[in-house]
Amino acid sequence: MRVIVADHPLITHKLTYLRDERTDSPTFRRLAEELVTLLAYEATRDVRTEPFSINTPVAPTVGIKLANPKPLVVPILRAGLGMLEGMVRLLPSAEVGFLGMMRNEETLEAVTYANRLPDDLSGRQVYVVDPMLATGGTLAMAIEYLAERGARDITCVTLLSAPEGIAAVEQATRTISPPVTLVTGAVDERLNEHGYIVPGLGDAGDRLYGVV
Repeated sequence: MRVIVADHPLITHKLTYLRDERTDSPTFRRLAEELVTLLAYEATRDVRTEPFSINTPVAPTVGIKLANPKPLVVPILRAGLGMLEGMVRLLPSAEVGFLGMMRNEETLEAVTYANRLPDDLSGRQVYVVDPMLATGGTLAMAIEYLAERGARDITCVTLLSAPEGIAAVEQATRTISPPVTLVTGAVDERLNEHGYIVPGLGDAGDRLYGVV
């Protein structure tokens, strides 16, 4: 798995305010969308394109457009929804699928409860968005699920990652055929005994949408 830490000053700046416990939910959602758009520039560096002929007001020329099949953006519910708008702002022609996954707070293992994805992903570039890569169980399961359906390559976009989670996903994806890339805003110190990233930013879902 290729790991890219997008340590641009604007990314760090926005992450600082996301981490701050005083940041309210509306501001948190806005910052998350802005941050994802910045991360998406790095994540889509290898997006597939094809030549596209056009006429400018001066002369004909050849540019590029996104190739078919279109990229697929997959937010992991529910927290990943807070990153969806930032991704589709940059990739407005992308299609969107959903995976509903949650972490069992006792075992820290991921459990799938919803799936709205095509059965056949052959030839598709897939962008998985989830704010936190903590224990790695959810992301590893999502990658395996997409690989089984024929995804061509898989790029994961996270706001924050823990070293333990990166190691777990790397281990889980060693036998997967499509290439996997992780683009993250920062790699934090560690996980605590409850499986939360330290210093982290708390529960991303709760901070985006409130406690439910």
